[in-house]
Amino acid sequence: MATKRDYYEILGVGRSADTEEIKKAYRKLALKYHPDRNQGNKEAEAKFREASEAYEVLSDASKRKAFDQFGHQATQGHGGHGQNMEDIFENFGDIFENLFGGQQQQRRAKKSGPTPQRGHDLSQTIEISLKESYVGCSKEIKIYHFEHCTSCKGNGCKDGAKPTACSPCQGTGSVLMRQGFFTLSQICSSCHGQGFTITHPCSTCRGQTRVQKHEKIAITIPAGIYQNAELRIVGKGDSGIFNGEYGDLYVTVQVTHDKTFVRKEYDLVTTLALTYPQLVLGSHIEIELIDGSKETLKIPKGCPVGKELVIEGKGFAKLRGSGRGNCIIITTCDIPTKLNEETKTALLNYAEKLGTTKSDTSGGISGFFKKFLG
Repeated sequence: MATKRDYYEILGVGRSADTEEIKKAYRKLALKYHPDRNQGNKEAEAKFREASEAYEVLSDASKRKAFDQFGHQATQGHGGHGQNMEDIFENFGDIFENLFGGQQQQRRAKKSGPTPQRGHDLSQTIEISLKESYVGCSKEIKIYHFEHCTSCKGNGCKDGAKPTACSPCQGTGSVLMRQGFFTLSQICSSCHGQGFTITHPCSTCRGQTRVQKHEKIAITIPAGIYQNAELRIVGKGDSGIFNGEYGDLYVTVQVTHDKTFVRKEYDLVTTLALTYPQLVLGSHIEIELIDGSKETLKIPKGCPVGKELVIEGKGFAKLRGSGRGNCIIITTCDIPTKLNEETKTALLNYAEKLGTTKSDTSGGISGFFKKFLG
C-alpha cells in the first residue's frame, strides 16, 4: 500500500498557514487539475481528489488539529478518495463558485430600472465654394435621426404603464449557465440585456422609446475652413434608448474648385495677365479679390513673367490662432493674337531699334516678337 502524502505538502503550504492561505492554495490546484480541463487524464483526476481530501481536512479546525497530532490515522473515514466528483463539488461549491462564478454574480445585481444608453454619432458631407470657405457662411442641412418619443416620454410604454422586470433573468439582464463548476454569464435573450420587458408598448414608438424624424438645422461654417475639415454638432446625432443622451453629428466639408483662385495652405493664389508695356514700364492695376473687395496692385518696372506679387493679410483666416495668410498674384504676359497694321508697324520699328528683326530665330527677344507678331 502506497504511503499517503502529507496534506500540507499536497497543498504546498506550511504548517503555520492560516485558513485563507490554505483556501488560496486549494483554489490554485483545483483550477489546474479539474477534470473539465483535463478530460481523460487519470493522473490529473487523482491529484484533484488528493487536493480536495487535503483541503477537506485542513479547512476544518477540529480535523486539522487531530491531523497535526496523529497524522493520517486521525482522518480515516474522512478522506476524499472515497468521494465521487459530485460530492466534491457539492461539499466545496462555495470555493468553485467564488473562483469561477464570483464576477458573474457581482455583475448580476438586479437593475433598478431600464438603463439609458447614449445614441449613435452620425456623419454627413456638405459642399461649399472656395469663396464661402474664405468668408465663412451659414448652411442649412437636413438630417434623419432618432429622437426621444414624446408620446411615452422615452419609456416605451403606454400611458400609465411601466416596464416590468424580465422573468427569465429576474431583472438582471443576464442568465447563468453551469458547466461542471464553471459558471458562465450570458445576455438574457428575452430582454436583450435590459433586465426589463415592455408588455404594453407605446403605440407611437412601438416600445422602442424613440422615433425617426427629419430635421433641418443651420450650421455655421467659419471663415478659413479647409478641405475635409470636420465640424462637430453636439447633440444632433441619434437619441439614446430610454431617454439616453443624444449622439453628435459630424459634418465633413468639401470645398469645390474656383475658376480664378486656388488655396495653398492659408494663402489665396491667382494669376494676373499683363501687357508687355505694363510689364516693362510698370503700372498700377485694380484687381478684385474672391470676396468682391478691390485692391490696387503696383506692378514694378521691368516685371518678369512669373513674379509673385504679395498683398499681405488678404489670404484665408487662420482657424487656430490669429491672423490671415496672404494673397499672391502671379504675373503672366497677355500676348495678343490679332494686331492692326498700325500696331504691327510700331512693334516692328521697336524691334529694329533693339537690333532684332521679325526674321530672327535666335530665340532671344526676337523670338518673342516673332511669336508676338505671328
